[in-house]
Amino acid sequence: MKVQTNLVFTAKDIAKAVQRGDVIIVIDVLRCCSTIVTALANAAEGVIPIKTVKEARVLHKKHPEFILAGERKGIKLKGFDLGNSPLEFSPQKVKGKHIILTTTSGTKAVVSSKKAKYVFTGAFLNAEATAKAALKIAIWKETGISIISAGTDDHFSLEDFICAGAIAKSLPADNIEHSDAVLAALLAFQQARQSLERAIQSGCHARYLISQGFEEDVKFCSQLNFFNLVPFLNGETVVPLNGSILFC
Repeated sequence: MKVQTNLVFTAKDIAKAVQRGDVIIVIDVLRCCSTIVTALANAAEGVIPIKTVKEARVLHKKHPEFILAGERKGIKLKGFDLGNSPLEFSPQKVKGKHIILTTTSGTKAVVSSKKAKYVFTGAFLNAEATAKAALKIAIWKETGISIISAGTDDHFSLEDFICAGAIAKSLPADNIEHSDAVLAALLAFQQARQSLERAIQSGCHARYLISQGFEEDVKFCSQLNFFNLVPFLNGETVVPLNGSILFC
């Protein structure tokens, strides 16, 4: 049996992927999923993705010991501890802490996927590790893999599209049957790979972030396979994947 891969761009198609029982990989390169993997790599206890600012504030009132983080239009929200820059989530700030995170697009996509049994978050930073974990589960469960592009405020995202290709590149061809959309993303990644940072910087959202002073974030998020860590949605909280969670 070959594992079918799909690339999803809309909330309606997320629901279909969940219904099929697919393994879900949510991508939001700039910056939600890059921030999540960085926080967990820096020993955060877990990241709780939240759709709305109001819900994030309500949860923080119940758990004031949690870090409250998030953005709208790329900018840290008033009264929040951190924004959505992965560079803010240093070990000194996040080690041993739970983080409540709400972002414009990425956390919405994760929350929309949470009825699936297996939801991972991927970025360039952990593309290969994410691909390997998703494939292992898909083969075991005899199901497909759906890569969810969170996009930018419900619009197509160049960096997420190329990242889907980076993840597809790490899936062995003899085990996989890609949809046309995934094949297109793979071709885009192969074209962009030699100058990945420049390709990402050419996208609309990267240009906006750079204009807001986040050029270092864009550079950091453009690194390929920087972490060998896979964030996994366990209940309401994204935690580092481990074997006991994987096969429970």
